[in-house]
Amino acid sequence: MDGPARARRAIPAGVVEGRWLAADGKTAIRRIDWPPPDSPRGSLLFLPGRGDAYEKWLETLEQWHSEGWAVSSIDWRGQALSGRLGRDGMTGHVDDFATWIDDLALFWADWARERPGPHVLVGHSMGGHLAMRAVTERRVVPDALVLSAPMLGLHPTTIPTAILHPVARAIQALGDSRRPAWKGNEKPELIPQARMLLLTHDESRYADEDWWRRQRPAIAMGAASWHWVERAIASIRGLETKGILESVDVPVLLLGVRHDGLVSWPAIRRAAARLPHATLISWGRRCRHEILREVDPVRDEALAAIRDFLNEAAPVRG
Repeated sequence: MDGPARARRAIPAGVVEGRWLAADGKTAIRRIDWPPPDSPRGSLLFLPGRGDAYEKWLETLEQWHSEGWAVSSIDWRGQALSGRLGRDGMTGHVDDFATWIDDLALFWADWARERPGPHVLVGHSMGGHLAMRAVTERRVVPDALVLSAPMLGLHPTTIPTAILHPVARAIQALGDSRRPAWKGNEKPELIPQARMLLLTHDESRYADEDWWRRQRPAIAMGAASWHWVERAIASIRGLETKGILESVDVPVLLLGVRHDGLVSWPAIRRAAARLPHATLISWGRRCRHEILREVDPVRDEALAAIRDFLNEAAPVRG
């Protein structure tokens, strides 16, 4: 493919793919790093979502680098090319979300020491949830935080997590908790929709993920385990605790989709109201879950909003 699609399907020249060793001394976390520009705007760490690989986000990461940021991204332990934690090579599993928080906190400490400030943390979906939680626990202290369709609640959005959580605990206890919670890739069959209809209106950008999976088959991942579901709800409930989000002293930009089919828009809206220094921007039906992989008009709006937010919340140091 030509033009923008080609740019999305190649690692840019000068960009380094490598490994970072976690605290256990044996888990190798895959990372990708753009070099700091000659006059760096600052440094930005991007955290992908559940089942993601950073290949999906190359276009946006490269764009941030072109705007002066020293950009990095990592795989989460147990997905993409950072190994597997479940009983097979496709099911997404983790013992506890705290494991990912530990990895992020240690990586951030190393990364922030090496990279010029201001330091910005950006997370999508599950990555947004983990970024928010790491900030609330003071494990990571960025100058600014950007959350794209953050996983602050799950579907069905009308059922409180206090009810969903014991149900998930009971279901996972019925068998191997590492078994997949649904068939297919992103969504339980309760609401049968084509995967693309959940993620983006842009067919070309959606096809990029399949292209990368053909080039690098090991990055592919399917459904989450029932244990992941239970731990996700437990982690969400932690953020729902009164006083947790209210204590965050970091400027936060939340980007949400009012008809998101994967994460809870009402939960994002409630979180924005609770955060002391939050800005919330939302889209209706012309946008789906992967805001930064949407059609150009929506994506351009989102990138402009991020740019404006960071210019105010994380100005150039000089």
